[in-house]
Amino acid sequence: MSVPGQFSDPRVITLFGLLAVSTVVWLSLGLRARARDRRDRARTPLERVWHPQESIPLTPAEEHAFGQVVSRLSPGPAGRLR
Repeated sequence: MSVPGQFSDPRVITLFGLLAVSTVVWLSLGLRARARDRRDRARTPLERVWHPQESIPLTPAEEHAFGQVVSRLSPGPAGRLR
């Protein structure tokens, strides 16, 4: 049983076939490249982020305040925050 009308021309069928094959190849290469980029990114360590406070010395009062905040945020005896 043949396809009626303009789609029965072998050139049209060939054109659609080539379009389908090229689309599949294009999508598969794009997905492979994306997966390879994710794998490469997962293998490399993260860059260290510079923070401005690293180059500014803290005053003793600021260090004390920071220590109090950190001690409150550290887990207590039951694993809860203090």
